[in-house]
Amino acid sequence: MASFLCSTRFFLLILLLSAVPIAYIIHSETSERATHVYSYHSAGWLRESTKWDDLNSRFIVSFFEGGLGVIPLNEDHSTGAVLEEIPVVGKSGSGKNSTLGFVIDRPRNRAVVAIADVLGNKYSAVAAYDLTTWDQLFLTQLSGPEGEKGFADDVAVDEEGNSYITDTKGNKIWKVGPNGEYLHAIKSPLFTPKEWYYNLVGLNGIVYHPNGYLLVDHTLTGNLFKVEIGKLGGEVKLVKIIGGGSLMFGDGMEILSPTKIVVAGNPSRLVESLDDWETARIVGKFTGATHRLVTAAFVKEGKVYLNHLFGLGYPKRKHVLVEAVFSSFK
Repeated sequence: MASFLCSTRFFLLILLLSAVPIAYIIHSETSERATHVYSYHSAGWLRESTKWDDLNSRFIVSFFEGGLGVIPLNEDHSTGAVLEEIPVVGKSGSGKNSTLGFVIDRPRNRAVVAIADVLGNKYSAVAAYDLTTWDQLFLTQLSGPEGEKGFADDVAVDEEGNSYITDTKGNKIWKVGPNGEYLHAIKSPLFTPKEWYYNLVGLNGIVYHPNGYLLVDHTLTGNLFKVEIGKLGGEVKLVKIIGGGSLMFGDGMEILSPTKIVVAGNPSRLVESLDDWETARIVGKFTGATHRLVTAAFVKEGKVYLNHLFGLGYPKRKHVLVEAVFSSFK
């Protein structure tokens, strides 16, 4: 065995195995994409989430290295032109924290963002920033560094301005008031499966439904939950997926209408419910630039676009926002 590991044949085997994914990436990047794409240059390799700010005609992106940026979209933007990212918010909290999922809270003209120590899970927080000045409105610590570990991953805001932040590590939802005051955590046995390995990546994407409840996905089980926030402690129900398919490896979510949501992932899925999210059905799938890893979805002018974690290129990294055109799920 030792002689084989040091042989020319072993070296050629390693070279061949590494060439296959590299060739796939090159082919994927050089081939014409089937759907519309916005590309932008960035100083960072990793971008966790994107939202379209229609009032200001710009994309807002969250930085894995911490902070937020904007990508202005001019009226004379030509198809295929590469946009430029402009940093507007720096790192927040203690340590090396990532800015992850966020939501535009339009009535209060602010972005509410989840902040976490991704590698060590020693710090979690939620922050709000004014969309005009980018001043920090509040920063609320949710976990660490001395207490239990946590991982603030995504956030939703209700009509009253309360924020709900998923804890991917602890499988709970933190609730924070309109001015950043910590209120309580929503917990349920349904959030935590018995098998330990399903808890490695737990509650993830979250959206607020206009009928007054939350929809939350669990990455490794593929479960979708309905959380009635109007009831003390939050009543949690498992949304039954009918008609086959799974939401496993789902990440961020986006609500399209009272009856449809998008669960971003690889692939991304279009999910529909006709009974106020007691049950749901996967009605469409889209597989885009899988080598870049889809992490979030957003809507621009009625079309769904997907954020990808990885940027490619040097010295400037090029990131892509790919339109998702869903094919029927059978």
